[in-house]
Amino acid sequence: MRILPKLGLATAAITVIALGTTAPAEAITVSQVKAAQTRLNKLGCASGPVDGKAGAMTQAATVRFQSANVLSQTGSLNSTTYSRLMASTAKRCDVRAVPGRSGTGRRIVVSQTQNWVWLIDGRGKVVRQGGIIDNPTYLRAGTYTSGSKCGRAARVLRNTDGGRLYLNHFVRFAPCGIGFHQIPTYKSNGQQIHADWLLGTNYRASHGCIRVSASMSVAIWSFAAGGTRVVVMR
Repeated sequence: MRILPKLGLATAAITVIALGTTAPAEAITVSQVKAAQTRLNKLGCASGPVDGKAGAMTQAATVRFQSANVLSQTGSLNSTTYSRLMASTAKRCDVRAVPGRSGTGRRIVVSQTQNWVWLIDGRGKVVRQGGIIDNPTYLRAGTYTSGSKCGRAARVLRNTDGGRLYLNHFVRFAPCGIGFHQIPTYKSNGQQIHADWLLGTNYRASHGCIRVSASMSVAIWSFAAGGTRVVVMR
């Protein structure tokens, strides 16, 4: 997993790893790209339109598939990925097993390798899961607890980066400014700084917090109230 360099808080970490716009040279025809896009969508990987072009959205979907199926996260529909994708044993992108060694009981589990988060209730049932964006340069693996940190509030409905962005449904769990929140939105128009389909990839990096979808940020806001264990794994 590539780790992007540190970014200033005011910029809210919007550095991009460049995405190509065409299929890799090694293999694949337009009809094969269409077949791959159809299969990615069927497996909940969110590849977007079936147009035969392995563009940015298809590459992001491929990364999610590769991470869910323990493949190198290249974003490329190479021969290994294509074969695994078309196999009957291919694992879905949107429903994943909780990593081993994450403990037991009520908790939130984050996999930095998979760019994924699970909310797990006291019976061990996964009540919600989905893609994330973080930055392991800032957030280290370990066990944390949601709540106030460094004299700062545990939850902030509309947090700010101090500049032009809001970090909505901010839930703090690690010192001092690290928490979960919706993909940052511009104060000027309420639009997110990037699309949901980049979640579950490392094509963006946060300043240190964990970005999630708007609906996931609301779910975490409720789930983590009152102090909840957060297990961050590589």
